[in-house]
Amino acid sequence: MSAATVHVYPNHPLGVISRHVYGHFAEHLGRCIDEGLWVGEDSAIPNDGGLRLDTLQALRAIQAPLVRWPGGCFADAYDWRDGIGPRAERPRRINVWWNKEEDNQFGTDEFLRWCGLVGAEPYICANVGSGTPREMMQWLEYVNYAGTTTLAQQRAANGHPEPHGVKYWGIGNENWGCGGAYDPADYAKEYRRYATYLRRLDPAIEFIACGFHHDWNLKFLESVGQLGLVNHLSLHHYYSSGPAVGFSEAQYYELFPKALLLEGMIERDSELLSFFERGLGRIKLAIDEWGVWHPEADRELSQPNTLRDAVCAAMVMDVFNRHCRVISMTNIAQTVNVLQCLIQTAGERMWLTPTYHVYDLYRPHMDATAVVTEVDSFGITTARDGRPFALESVSASASTKGDDLLVTVSNLHYREGQEITVVLEGVDKLRGAQMRLLSGDQADAVNSPDAPDAVSPRPAKLNRRGNRLTCVLPPHSVAALECQR
Repeated sequence: MSAATVHVYPNHPLGVISRHVYGHFAEHLGRCIDEGLWVGEDSAIPNDGGLRLDTLQALRAIQAPLVRWPGGCFADAYDWRDGIGPRAERPRRINVWWNKEEDNQFGTDEFLRWCGLVGAEPYICANVGSGTPREMMQWLEYVNYAGTTTLAQQRAANGHPEPHGVKYWGIGNENWGCGGAYDPADYAKEYRRYATYLRRLDPAIEFIACGFHHDWNLKFLESVGQLGLVNHLSLHHYYSSGPAVGFSEAQYYELFPKALLLEGMIERDSELLSFFERGLGRIKLAIDEWGVWHPEADRELSQPNTLRDAVCAAMVMDVFNRHCRVISMTNIAQTVNVLQCLIQTAGERMWLTPTYHVYDLYRPHMDATAVVTEVDSFGITTARDGRPFALESVSASASTKGDDLLVTVSNLHYREGQEITVVLEGVDKLRGAQMRLLSGDQADAVNSPDAPDAVSPRPAKLNRRGNRLTCVLPPHSVAALECQR
């Protein structure tokens, strides 16, 4: 067993971690919406007006703060008018991106009611690729306008007299690809058209602009002209290494540096935004799709969700915490049954994935103040793009909220346990220290309908002495250490 030290500096703040950093994403893809969130009022699966209750309650339990909908690629082929009004009268459409038919039973009103029951703030991604500014204006009017226009009256007739006040609106999705195959200058012109009219209709809303790689983002910001119309710039990042289960030790390690490419993207585009804004810091980064995308994901993008995936997600969340000053939100892909989901279902059966439990462990970071951490651990030599890469064997982040301290620590090692000493610099005494640990015998351990708790957090031994906390983390594990100054 090796040893590692995590130095935490509670008196050196990095900024507030927005609760939206722990957001989610739900697209009309596979069984994410149908079966995952929506089962219909006539289903034998317990529901509230068609909204599936067990998945809803699981998300409410971790205080899911923000959900992006309806896509994804689906958003840029979606006509919002198909999903309102009496469900029996809604049209059936082809979903051109995901090779299925849409019955439009889950639309705007269902999504917003679901968000209200979960306690999550909605983030609506609108159609640029095949839509028009007028369509998006009418959608915004339907959702947010407080007057007596035809659309506002239609919303009232559909069960919601009061405006919803949806704050976050994405102007397209991946418009460099499935969202219309724009070049950055042409997308900037379209973006400016949309944002100009929408801002006139509701000055309180915030826009998420579609970003891509660094050069695209540079040309977009050069071309958009009116930076005041941009509130958030989105980045997407997916990664994989070997199969979802049965991977080798080398493939296990290679996943982490591929995920860490995201930190370089964040750093480069943070500097880009600072240059264009002259350091004002008004435009933030929205990492509104991210996660593991395994090569064996099926047609519905369903895939196993392992302990390795969860440990890697914790490492990425540490990146988000460190860069909390520039990151306004993130949305893991996706909420239920798709890619690196938090929840999986099979008919009426439901279970939580290891990734869900990481969100639970990290939950106290929401709205807390991130503080400086330094990790002293042995290095692991792995590969990224075929080149040697030095990886720390420990990942960590910490935050404070009043006298409460949360330190999240992961042992990235494949085989070795590590004795971890957390030193809270500048703190004389601690009280009430406790730890929860997420671990398993194998790095590719999964939960299943027959073993839903095979990988789940449990209390673990934590020693406290003065300003030091000491614990032992088994290989491929994540821990949350909580105490009070």
